[in-house]
Amino acid sequence: MKILVTGMSGLIGKAIRKELEGDYELRALNRSPVEGVECVQADISDFDAIRPAFDGIDQVVHMAAIAHGSPEWDDLLPFNVIGTYNVFEAARQAGVSRVIAASSGATISGYESVEPYKALGEGRYDDVDQWDDLTHESPLHPKGIYGCTKVWAEALARHYSDSANMSMICLRIGAVNAEDKPLETRQKSVWCSQGDVARMVRSCIEAPDGVKCDTFFVVSNNKYSYRDMKHPKEVLGFEPQDSADDFPEP
Repeated sequence: MKILVTGMSGLIGKAIRKELEGDYELRALNRSPVEGVECVQADISDFDAIRPAFDGIDQVVHMAAIAHGSPEWDDLLPFNVIGTYNVFEAARQAGVSRVIAASSGATISGYESVEPYKALGEGRYDDVDQWDDLTHESPLHPKGIYGCTKVWAEALARHYSDSANMSMICLRIGAVNAEDKPLETRQKSVWCSQGDVARMVRSCIEAPDGVKCDTFFVVSNNKYSYRDMKHPKEVLGFEPQDSADDFPEP
């Protein structure tokens, strides 16, 4: 199977390469060169430039996006909105069977403005006896314009699954960082290790053909998580191996 990974030079892209290399034939779609891997250098906001990268590809792992800091609309539009459309449309034209796309916990992290999720994010664990995990079926509550662009990506994935009969999987990825550990109190709830997100991508690649359109949270096995990880276990057989609880308080 030949896999195209967009944004392979990014933090998660590198983790995915490490997880998949040797088991799959990999190609990168990246603005900068990626050593040791076939790489098409192009910007995802330029459809004509990226289109050839999809030829001969079985599945696409789409990680290229603006995700750092507090990006403004003008920064998000060419990559998270136009770029996501370009990737999905190029995949359709090339006959790609499955796209696994990076969504974000930001699609629902607005819930952290209300209890009990606010308490979990702030580390006020004694104030919370129990809580209901948010699932892929919970009403959306995006945080910021960035979160809204990821809602767009999920809606667009549904459209392509319906209209082009493609398998479209969206991953609501938690807080992944270069240090690979929780860096603040909130991350005791929403942290995701590099290894866990990479293993989740593998599980999606290897998912049955019957998984046509689905959305999964991706966080590590954190005691104070409010994001449902039962659904990926039931559908994909995936369980996170790491935990924010293995680290001291940030």
